[in-house]
Amino acid sequence: MSTTKFYEEIMNNYKRLYETKEDYDMKIFASEKPNIKEFHVHSFVLKTQSEFFRKAFIRKDDIEKKDGYFILEFSHSPKAFEILLSYMYCGSVNFTNLKSREILNLLLISDEFKLQSLVKYIQETLINNHNDFIVKNIFEIVELTYQKKFLSELWNICIQEICCNSNLLFESTKFLTLNPAILEIILKQDDFCISDEIIIWENLLKWTCGQHPVIQKDINKWNKNDFTMMERRLSRFIPLVRFCHVSSKDFLLKIYPYKELLPNDLVNNILEYHLVPNNKLNIDIKPPRSCAHSTIIKCQHLNIFASWIDKKKTLHYNKIGRIPYEFNLLYRVSRDGATFHEKCFNKGATIIIAKITNSEHIIGGYNPLQWDSSDLWKSTTDSFIFSFTNRSNFQSAKVGYSNDNGYSIYCTSNGPAFGYGHELYCQNNGLIWYSNNNYPDYHSYPKIDTPSNVFNVDDYEVFQVIRK
Repeated sequence: MSTTKFYEEIMNNYKRLYETKEDYDMKIFASEKPNIKEFHVHSFVLKTQSEFFRKAFIRKDDIEKKDGYFILEFSHSPKAFEILLSYMYCGSVNFTNLKSREILNLLLISDEFKLQSLVKYIQETLINNHNDFIVKNIFEIVELTYQKKFLSELWNICIQEICCNSNLLFESTKFLTLNPAILEIILKQDDFCISDEIIIWENLLKWTCGQHPVIQKDINKWNKNDFTMMERRLSRFIPLVRFCHVSSKDFLLKIYPYKELLPNDLVNNILEYHLVPNNKLNIDIKPPRSCAHSTIIKCQHLNIFASWIDKKKTLHYNKIGRIPYEFNLLYRVSRDGATFHEKCFNKGATIIIAKITNSEHIIGGYNPLQWDSSDLWKSTTDSFIFSFTNRSNFQSAKVGYSNDNGYSIYCTSNGPAFGYGHELYCQNNGLIWYSNNNYPDYHSYPKIDTPSNVFNVDDYEVFQVIRK
């Protein structure tokens, strides 16, 4: 005998029960001054749908009984409570007329009542449809979601956005009042994108001086208590500053004057690092902070690359949210030398990024297939080459897709090569590149802003592209 499902009929019965209030045994008062509303509900429904209510009835600490009814009071919006009851009785919600702030508040209440499926749905709604609101209120949301297990998706999205745009942190009016535990989490991130590590030190001093009681930034005006308090406030953050990636000049002028706040062995090691750079130190030197461990690009570039890979507009993924690809660094010529074939062959889809010498111009290309030693041309309409005449200006980006003339990618034992006319070609597996703009009839890609003929690059990187 086959199993027959009557979900719709059963849900309609619960909906009718909610609408008629027949045999209700509980009164809930939701108040958001000056609005107060009384709800008549059934305790068995709330206990069944919500762990919060189930435990509340086990404890019975906050539940009073009057005239035969259970009584509960909440300082929540009646409008939000109406939506939650619709979810618990009918399994449906409607956010059509809700503003971003109301949806956030609904999320917090849903988490409080441990309605996990609804929490997941509301988070996705905020992330996908309320990007501007999240960015504008990012530190409030970070504080609200901190250490909330079921709000981790929204928390992670906010931390990711802050890491991609450090100005959100350091230029925020809320920076000086940020929870130190949250600031510590942010500064621990390897992909916290910053143009220079000294910026972190300068802002840490600003944050530390700005705590209550406030301490003047001029170290010459500090007394003994000021030094003691500053040392205590800074101690948890000192291991997070990557002092070895601060220039010797900045270390001398901006950090050394505060040496009394730093451990002696740390100061001595950093001095030795700058004075005798080839000497092996007994400290763990972390790599410079970078997006996807790149020394050429920021994480915002990855949003653009993901948009191009999916053949979307350049800024399609330039919103809060995880892009649908992982970018794993396979190869950097300055680090790995002439080993492109060893590091990058048979790795699947890859994107190559190169910085042109004596400029902020970056170029590169995407191979959706793979590099190998076949010494053959490969055809695809999904490959592209690109250019940013100024890597800090995303408006300077140009992309050109293969015309599928049979010569999209050339696999050789040397470096990467795009196009029959060698529109982009790495010579000698290193820092000498070639871009031929003289023979358009042979081109596999449209012309973009690349140099003509032979040119040098400071460095180039290859990332493996994996769909999540």
